[in-house]
Amino acid sequence: MARKVRVEYPGAIYHVMNRGDRREDIFHDDEDRQRFLDTLAEACEKTGWQVHTYCLMRNHFHLVVETPRPNLVAGMKWFLGTYTSRFNRRYRQFGHLFSGRYKALMVDGDSDGYLRTVCEYVHLNPVRAKLLRPDQKLRTYQWSSYVEYLKKPKQRVQWLRVDRLLGEMGIARDGAAGRREFERQLELRRRQSKPQQWMKLRRGWCLGSEAFRERLLTHIAQHARDSHRGEEVRESDEQKARRIIAEELHRLGWRPADLQRYRKGDSRKVKIAHRLRTQTTMTLNWIAEELKMGAGTYVSNRLYHLRGNCVNTRD
Repeated sequence: MARKVRVEYPGAIYHVMNRGDRREDIFHDDEDRQRFLDTLAEACEKTGWQVHTYCLMRNHFHLVVETPRPNLVAGMKWFLGTYTSRFNRRYRQFGHLFSGRYKALMVDGDSDGYLRTVCEYVHLNPVRAKLLRPDQKLRTYQWSSYVEYLKKPKQRVQWLRVDRLLGEMGIARDGAAGRREFERQLELRRRQSKPQQWMKLRRGWCLGSEAFRERLLTHIAQHARDSHRGEEVRESDEQKARRIIAEELHRLGWRPADLQRYRKGDSRKVKIAHRLRTQTTMTLNWIAEELKMGAGTYVSNRLYHLRGNCVNTRD
């Protein structure tokens, strides 16, 4: 059976969820959870993603993410692959960590209420999982963006976007009074929540108005007619990488032909490669080819030594 098409367009909002392979744990302790969030922060820097909510459970995660560029697939490939590698390295394991393909439910961000609904669903996940007693407040669960919303702006992680959700909740300012109102509304929603209210989020493929659904169906039909669309999406991901290369060449006073002239291990090339790996989702092989640095494995080796030198310099 053919896989369902991943719908991607600038400004798309997704509720992303994935579980551990065979429902096994993807987090063994708080160090794993923090590593997951650190990796998510790197993914946001590379892709430009704006995270509205997240919640980390024992064997799965929830994420509501907005993609200013149409790059969910490329970003998730890097994100899940990188976390899996780091998890396996820590526990000296091999193989898959996540169960098959992640779920990505499309969310209508243009109509009032839909973003709020999916964000409430994510924030109330610890309640549905019975991880909190009735007398415990939602803020007791630490591995959710809910606690980030209750912090002052300067104390939050920078990749979390709060203004859209607060706006849908009628909260005009991200101040102390606004944060108190946010907590009051979520605690009230918690008491009013019923399991059947979340059925569309669990089983559907989109959450939004009928007009939103029709637009998505038209988009999917266009995808089926245009066999080259995948190449166009990849090209949009490459644009940022090519812009970075152009900026670095200009800074160095190089022409593109100079990349071939200088040796593959030139320190200036390595620094460009490091920026590309930090700020984009492009593969090592792509970087090696564009910067004339041989094979992807060689680039990986040079970047490993660069990071080691940076650590030694700080010590």
